[in-house]
Amino acid sequence: MTARITLALAASVLLSTAVQSTFAQGVVSRVKVVSDKVEDVSSLEAWKKSFIKDGMTEQEKAIAIFNTVVKFRHQTAPPNEFIESGGNVHDPIKVFNVYGYNMCCCASGHLTALARNIGMEAQGWGINAHSVAEIKIDGKWGMLDPSLINYFVLPDKTIAGVMDLHDSIFEFLSKNPDFKNLDKQGRYGVMRGGKWRTNGPEALKGAVHFSENGWQPASTHAWGDTIMEFGGTHVKDGRKPFIYDYATATGYEVNIQLRPGEKITRGWTNQGLHVNQLESGSRDVTGTDGSLNRYGPAWGDLNPVTRVGNGTIEYNLPLADGKFKTGMLTVENIATKAESAGPAIHVKDAAQPATLIFRMPSSYVYLGGSLNLNAAIPADGSIAVSFSDTNGVNWKPLATLTAGENKIDLKPHNYRRYDYRLKFDMKGAGTGLDAVQVVNIIQNSTRALPALDAGENKIAFTAGSQEGTITVFGNMKSTNKNVSLDDFKPTRDGDKLIVVPITTPGDIVRVRASSWYRCYRDADAFVAEASFDEGKTWVNVGTFDGVARSMSRQIALEGDKIPAGAKSVQFRTTKKGGGNLQDLRIDIDYKEPNGGFMPIKITYDWDGGSHTHIAKTANENYTIKCDTKPVLKSITMEIAQ
Repeated sequence: MTARITLALAASVLLSTAVQSTFAQGVVSRVKVVSDKVEDVSSLEAWKKSFIKDGMTEQEKAIAIFNTVVKFRHQTAPPNEFIESGGNVHDPIKVFNVYGYNMCCCASGHLTALARNIGMEAQGWGINAHSVAEIKIDGKWGMLDPSLINYFVLPDKTIAGVMDLHDSIFEFLSKNPDFKNLDKQGRYGVMRGGKWRTNGPEALKGAVHFSENGWQPASTHAWGDTIMEFGGTHVKDGRKPFIYDYATATGYEVNIQLRPGEKITRGWTNQGLHVNQLESGSRDVTGTDGSLNRYGPAWGDLNPVTRVGNGTIEYNLPLADGKFKTGMLTVENIATKAESAGPAIHVKDAAQPATLIFRMPSSYVYLGGSLNLNAAIPADGSIAVSFSDTNGVNWKPLATLTAGENKIDLKPHNYRRYDYRLKFDMKGAGTGLDAVQVVNIIQNSTRALPALDAGENKIAFTAGSQEGTITVFGNMKSTNKNVSLDDFKPTRDGDKLIVVPITTPGDIVRVRASSWYRCYRDADAFVAEASFDEGKTWVNVGTFDGVARSMSRQIALEGDKIPAGAKSVQFRTTKKGGGNLQDLRIDIDYKEPNGGFMPIKITYDWDGGSHTHIAKTANENYTIKCDTKPVLKSITMEIAQ
């Protein structure tokens, strides 16, 4: 096992000691713009600060969680990245920022994940044609449904649980057997004109979000559907409710990083591009029935037109003056035009090969793009371009360049990825590059963007801790639509033992992990550990345990348990007893070796107007005044020149 781990570590790309420059800063991390019109949900910590206030009761916290999910996700066909074993994306922070839409099982997963993050118990339920979740509030289970947007308050002011609703419906149907024979339209007829308040199950009379005619806010489901959904076996073709955790491995957070020559544009509009374009074609995720427009504004949505935004991450490497070097992983045997005659960058010692490697990390899922190059290649020279979506563990050849302009389509390689690396192997005197441009198309949720409204808009800019993250998250089985866990070359015996070697460009500050798993008995568990000395000693990170049909949990290791200067770690999970490890995500946060603040240019564009601000410090507040409500197009951030 040790030999295999050592081999995998050797295959990983280490930050080259050849990267030298007089430029102190190479990257600015955690670049964030927040508007007073939209809560910050860029991480679990940010979400908690936005929604959970000191002095809240447990019921108020549960309702705050419900309101969060209603605000930041819309009910429609869910995104699938083909990594999670459950299929759909259930990480709440990822969905809020990248997608903004999904289905009921996903919304249930969001509710449970957020509740557990603040120390509240939560569980999911499978009911008729629907999925919901409960939060334990002052010792009692309460069901809140952010998918169809409702919850029910009982006469004692507590929130009804799944079985409260089920039992109340059973009691009603027992007294009104004719109701069982009503079809969908028949049930709708009974509810209209406020009749649902006087007729029907007692528990449903405490609905918070039924309209006068019994419709829920999006007007896609109603009182009559609720009876069918929670009625269990007491309705036609019904089934018994069952507990099930609709979860996945979490850990995503927004960390926008910018280098000189790099800019990110996030859009409030789209070109019909989305993460499942290849499977389902073009759609704008408005809710073809107009349901987003019906309820979105009431929950603060200033752009209830679409949840799918398209944007770009563009990187034009400033080659000639050498500023690019501090943003690279490896720069070996490369000279710039400022150092010697030749192309903008070129082979320094013709007797030796030259190598350039850099990352393209993103907080938003990639949907394609292009690599545009201008190459200088003499008769005896060559440039080979390679691609890695496994943190440098594996490399795939992209192209062997020809002299002059070269354009490489990235979509077959970066689609559905959040991070990849490019490598240029150059040989021969005079061989080099005069231009390197990477253009990536991204998908972002329009809902979480820092929107503007008519009047004064208070904007807060921050650039936080100068940290990057290396993530290992792959499908537990082989797949041809995204990376698998095995692509990272772990030592693995099914889910009994998994050892993943990970190398970072800078000093490790935090080891985070999350799993979606199942334990059958109290003795069942998956123990997570980390080694910083190639497996000689191990430090406990946490344990995935707890008897449940399914469960998800996050664990972390930081502080003095991580050796100073550590740039590599082996992460290990060991199975104790029975159970199944269904998803595993590992995030290694590290200090950017050339991280530091540089002024950031922020540009809002809207129909008929724009606003630009240059943030000269890492924390700034400013105001944008709009005479009328702007129809927003995009927000762009880049290093100010």
